[in-house]
Amino acid sequence: MLIIGLTGSIGMGKSTTADVLRQRGIAVFDADAAVHQLYDGPAVAAIEAVFPGSSVDGRVDRQKLSRLLAKDPNGLPRLEAIVHPLVCDVQADFLLQQQSSGAKVAVLEIPLLFETGGETRVDVVVVVSASKATQAERVLERPGMTPQKLDQLLARQLPDAEKRARADFIVDTDQSPEESAAQIDDILSKIAGRVGNAYQRYWQ
Repeated sequence: MLIIGLTGSIGMGKSTTADVLRQRGIAVFDADAAVHQLYDGPAVAAIEAVFPGSSVDGRVDRQKLSRLLAKDPNGLPRLEAIVHPLVCDVQADFLLQQQSSGAKVAVLEIPLLFETGGETRVDVVVVVSASKATQAERVLERPGMTPQKLDQLLARQLPDAEKRARADFIVDTDQSPEESAAQIDDILSKIAGRVGNAYQRYWQ
């Protein structure tokens, strides 16, 4: 089974790219969705222990947690130390399911792939990218988003240029949806039949 790591900075079009891959019959693991599920149960006790007052009614309150993190310069690394191993466990379950079902390809959609060393745990890295202007336009349309918040988010991520330089393949979403989908199909044709070893090397 070939494992694709799908990544890219905020607002670049990862979710749209993931949807195209799903339409092509490929299973995609959504790391952000996994974190949301962890915040609704499995990670609550550990996060509350480190960040008292971050949970309400047995769930992590993301706004309360964000306010606590803003006051704690070491808060984000401590949160990541709790959450990242749990996400890896969920990823492992997903990949085992795909391997057991005979899937030839599986995708891990991970926004902070490079930042967490995740490129060592996949066979191929696909970076979704767009111009800074397109990125800002998309992100600033989101509720509650401001230029300052965008700058803070980008400060936690590798620059897009570095991600592009480290990618095996790039999907440019400045193009039309049809053109972006064509790029994805081209990537799939290029990796067709390629045998990966990341699953055996890391996930088993």
